Amino acid sequence: MYRSIALALLFCLSCGVAMARAPLVLFTDFGTADGAVAAMKGVAYSILQDLLVADLSHDDPGSIFAGAYRLYQAEPYWPKGSVFVAVVDPGVGTGRLAIALETLSGRFFFAPNNGLLTFVAEREGVKELREIDESVNRRPGSEESHTFHGRDIFVYAGARLAAGVQSFEQIGRKLSPEALIAIPYRAAERRGDAVVGVIPVLDAHFGNVWSNIPKALFDELKVALGDNVRVRIRHGDRLVADLVAPYRRTFGDAPQGRPLVYVNSLFDMAVALNLADFAKSYGVESGPDWTIDLAREP
Repeated sequence: MYRSIALALLFCLSCGVAMARAPLVLFTDFGTADGAVAAMKGVAYSILQDLLVADLSHDDPGSIFAGAYRLYQAEPYWPKGSVFVAVVDPGVGTGRLAIALETLSGRFFFAPNNGLLTFVAEREGVKELREIDESVNRRPGSEESHTFHGRDIFVYAGARLAAGVQSFEQIGRKLSPEALIAIPYRAAERRGDAVVGVIPVLDAHFGNVWSNIPKALFDELKVALGDNVRVRIRHGDRLVADLVAPYRRTFGDAPQGRPLVYVNSLFDMAVALNLADFAKSYGVESGPDWTIDLAREP
């Protein structure tokens, strides 16, 4: 038995494949109507056919800010060592850097250096940042391709790490953590008798409006379940919505079609219409220029 195990280990090492493998999680804005995502998966499986490759999302076209929040939403639920390939990259083929980030929580991210890792780095901390060396981390034969780095660089490099073919130190030269680009945005804050934040994303399929206001900050207002909350939503300086809604535990605690304020799955404050689309009804969108403030209604 021991001889068989030793031979199996020797076989794996002779193939250049480490025993430890990590999940590879793909996040893009490519959509799934064409073959782009499938091509990326094909590159990953060409590195190692029994890799675990999973999808985070492929449906937020072009918004780096929303993409940064989608990563923030999902990544902490993946085990230590997981590798994320994140591609929302309007600057593809330009001078922007291709980077790899190792967080203090032990997860890895391959992405363009355009702010896409803002919230992940802020919450998890930066252990090490590296530039992806394209001389070793570019899919062979892709040198004349300049508009599909998701396939040719990011997933190729990420899959090689997830498969154990290379170490993190082999990805490329080490960068200062200060080289990581972050998107400026308004952090949630207490302002007198209200709490104020931004709307980073919408709950896409249901039209609920999410904020970056943590429940702990909202609790400073001493609002009890059932109390009314004044909700004001602005786009820049323009007031888009001004309403009063009760603070409820869940959607079914409000009448159908009526608004409520609740705590979402990230323990941040959100606004919804029970069995209806709040964002569509009130003309609300998301982004760093969309703000929301919540105040206890007397």
